[in-house]
Amino acid sequence: MTALHGVRVVELAGLAPGPFGCMILADLGADVVRVDRPDGPLLPEGPLDRGRRTVALDLKTEAGRTDLLRLVTRADVLVEGYRPGVAERLGFGPAECEKLNPGLVYARMTGWGQAGPLAERAGHDIDYIAVAGALEPLGRAGQRPHAPINLLGDFAGGGMLLAVGVLAALVERSRSGLGQVVDAAMVDGSALLTTFLHGMIGGGSWPGGRGANLLDGGAPFYDTYETADGAFVAVGAIEPPFYQALLAGLGLDDEVLPDQYDRSGWPELRARFTSRFASRSRDEWTRVFAEADACVAPVLTPAEAPAHPHNRARRTFVDVDGVTQPAPAPRLSRTPASEPQPPTAATVAEVLEDWGA
Repeated sequence: MTALHGVRVVELAGLAPGPFGCMILADLGADVVRVDRPDGPLLPEGPLDRGRRTVALDLKTEAGRTDLLRLVTRADVLVEGYRPGVAERLGFGPAECEKLNPGLVYARMTGWGQAGPLAERAGHDIDYIAVAGALEPLGRAGQRPHAPINLLGDFAGGGMLLAVGVLAALVERSRSGLGQVVDAAMVDGSALLTTFLHGMIGGGSWPGGRGANLLDGGAPFYDTYETADGAFVAVGAIEPPFYQALLAGLGLDDEVLPDQYDRSGWPELRARFTSRFASRSRDEWTRVFAEADACVAPVLTPAEAPAHPHNRARRTFVDVDGVTQPAPAPRLSRTPASEPQPPTAATVAEVLEDWGA
């Protein structure tokens, strides 16, 4: 039996963060039913859609709304990603759903949140992390901020935050018997991800601008380096023992070098590291550091990552219907996640029958 066995989730089809949050719930064992439009999914189905049953409803019609509310009556969680007020106008906002099901956890996934000056405005991941203060520090010194794909806003600060909020509300419901609204906003979640950074700034350990600090590529011992074959290695040798192992692996341990934390010597260290790493291929350096605690790792492409020995040993990636994708996480000892499955079509009647209605 999985951890969320028996938890029933109705997911109103959306893009990126909502599906990711619901994928996490499905991976952990929740029975997730996605409500698609009559003309099909918003995008071609992929890994984010795994573990669901799907039903097609036209929520702009009375019949579609009626069927949705029938599902809501039997559900534990409803997830929607509309702009604020849209669900209310369509007739299935939190107040309407609470009357039918006081124990319902009503989860709302938006960029700007349910309130605030920007709540009604359009946006994307890059906008949310910009306002959250999570974008400005990313990038090289003297260059413009660099967007980290849409990992921070949509997924870490969005879908992951949604899943955490839903789980917290379900735990609280086990005590009170009552549901509540989960306002999961990507701007909030992205800001939350910068908590450690705010601590470093407040403590005086983040003195420089973009690309000039310990963890943003400013330090030569916490950066990436190009290798002889045009690939890259990642170096994170912050602590002195790891730094010494890095120098030993590079053959620099017997040379006179600036002190590790002497910022005035960082340009020289970077030049020496750059030259050494450029002398061998990525895989050669991987073998050099294979048995050393030097915090050196090969920079793998998404296509390469599943074949890495560590990932293979842990089954960090799995094959679902011919598509390689990340496996469910985290791992639970007594109630492990089931093997992910592709989405399957269903009808409202079939779902309600399974849900005992």
